[in-house]
Amino acid sequence: MTDLTPGTRSGDAVGSSLDHDVLTVWLRRGSTLNAVNTEMLDDLADVVEGAAETGARVIALRAEGRGFCSGADIGGDVSADDGPPATDTIVAGERLVRALTTSPLPVVSVVQGPCAGIGVPIALAADITLASDQAFFMLAFTKIGLMPDGGASALVAAAVGRATAMRMALLAERVTAEEAAALGLIASVSRADAFDAHVSDVLARLSNGPSVAYARTKAAVNDATLGSLDHAFAVELDGQAGLLAADDFTEGTTAFREKRAANFTDR
Repeated sequence: MTDLTPGTRSGDAVGSSLDHDVLTVWLRRGSTLNAVNTEMLDDLADVVEGAAETGARVIALRAEGRGFCSGADIGGDVSADDGPPATDTIVAGERLVRALTTSPLPVVSVVQGPCAGIGVPIALAADITLASDQAFFMLAFTKIGLMPDGGASALVAAAVGRATAMRMALLAERVTAEEAAALGLIASVSRADAFDAHVSDVLARLSNGPSVAYARTKAAVNDATLGSLDHAFAVELDGQAGLLAADDFTEGTTAFREKRAANFTDR
């Protein structure tokens, strides 16, 4: 196994290693269920964008701890006096999702636990999304007065259709791994005690397969199903910028920290 250095923006919050033609990219903020910030997203994108140069034949996107990703880190106070938050994290999320979908290498996301917010489009941007039966998926954005971003509006709808995408986005319901597999949101679900073996089998098959054929197949399928992804990025960024400046976002994040129901008032 060869350890690779992804960059220095996020310290040790991102890691990567190359082993038997598999480049494993790690989210390493397990104590926060791998909540991401701008620096982490840019570091992850750096690794994915440079993956082909490492000699890898497949990318595995994994996370430490019991959760895959709890979304963007909103731990800091949000005050109207400070002005609306910047959109840097949204742009960095778009960059990572674009890197995952355009990489010539097959990408496998390994979702062992909760996957929420921006974590959902990150996981779905992979070519094959594998989940443990301990995982769930939740577009939690409306809980804090926001809309899905990171290309979620395109990625989720491409996988499950408009009706289910609307349900996930508007109601912010948890979708279990079993339901996600049945809906076609993810490739497969495995029992927790068999999950690692299934992941290893999929990665081995991909790493021993025809790389050029994989690259062309991936490009063709994404062209047919994700042709609107860049447009979705633009629509999401424009909409999210307005929502970040609204009273409902301040109320939503305050209610989240205070563990109470939000009282949304914007019209």
